[in-house]
Amino acid sequence: MTIAALESLSFGLGRMAEAAAETGHRLCLLTGDRSVYRHELATLPSGALTVVEVDTHDPRATRRALAEVPSLAGLINTTDTWSEAGATLAAEFGLPGPDPEAVRLLRDKRRVREALHARGMSRSSAVAVPSGPEAAGAVLREVGLPAVLKDSAGTSSRNVWIVYDEEALHRALAECGRASLMGTLFAEAFLAGPLYSAETISWEGATRLLGVLSRQTSRENVVREEAAAFPVALPVEERAGIEAWVGRVLAASGHRDGFAHVEFILTARGPELVEVNRRIGGALVGEVLCRTLGTNVYTAMMEVALGRRPRLLDAPLYADGPAYGFVLVYADRPGVLKGWHGLDELAAFPGSVEWYPTREPGETLAHVGDQRGCTGIVLAAAATAELAQHRAWSAAVRVRPVVAGTP
Repeated sequence: MTIAALESLSFGLGRMAEAAAETGHRLCLLTGDRSVYRHELATLPSGALTVVEVDTHDPRATRRALAEVPSLAGLINTTDTWSEAGATLAAEFGLPGPDPEAVRLLRDKRRVREALHARGMSRSSAVAVPSGPEAAGAVLREVGLPAVLKDSAGTSSRNVWIVYDEEALHRALAECGRASLMGTLFAEAFLAGPLYSAETISWEGATRLLGVLSRQTSRENVVREEAAAFPVALPVEERAGIEAWVGRVLAASGHRDGFAHVEFILTARGPELVEVNRRIGGALVGEVLCRTLGTNVYTAMMEVALGRRPRLLDAPLYADGPAYGFVLVYADRPGVLKGWHGLDELAAFPGSVEWYPTREPGETLAHVGDQRGCTGIVLAAAATAELAQHRAWSAAVRVRPVVAGTP
């Protein structure tokens, strides 16, 4: 029996293959670009999973490839881009999976904000930004400043602008006019406070908080994720409050089963939603969950795909493992990646520092303002998330991507 993955996050394939085997199944990856997974595929033993190359942006080709998967028992998807396609295909093949309409709602950040605002769970609504000269006036009139402009179907922090004044607003609108949006532009109120994400698992509407991840973004008006650490040490009452809040958010958003990665700002008045992703967290979030909790959390992903209640929902969580911090290492300009200086220095730093490349020499880096410019990730361990983050930062500043030429 086989569990198919319709694309995947860059990291986690090894854990997924092990989890599939634990449930008595084999993992098959359907991908249009296997180079995305080069680091994972290079470290996996031969035959750990099957890779089927197909244009996953072509629904007909993907459907044909899926139909040829032997003894197909489940379909998983850990990306935002293919989440709607995955839900639709699961329904067509009679496999366990989320309601496609619920997935469509979650992929529309504006509709989610509106739904929460209508239920009194968000003090800000979302305002569609019209095109043309009336755009700035609409934002100023209906949202005010500071504000956040977003692509309603954006991923990886692309096409997100924080605007503090009218000059920044006009500049962001001009940049948006040149950008390729996956959805439509909308505006919402700026939320003051530190950024976190709640990592959760759900089954039939019951949600468990696995832990809270701290997140650091760039100081630029265009948002770029820089670093994260897990698990954040929270007072017992505050953690319980966040768990109850995120359960209500997911219920209002139509998410009932599987992992969710819920980004929020911890404001002076409590948590306020940034966005909901119906998947396990990206970058190295899944890996640090496995290490810190002492279990392969991807097994829960396979169980949900097979229509089973995930044992992770009820199992004791032994958070006795080390905490972890990781830092994304970006190129400072577009061009061709030649390599990195400083990788040989990482072993000298405390925290059992590890390097996870996301690019390889020879690749062209056309963008450095969002996650597409990330060349690799530095991971470090410590007794607390705070110390792990400090260790990861100290090591990451020694890694310098070497970029030559122009893209």
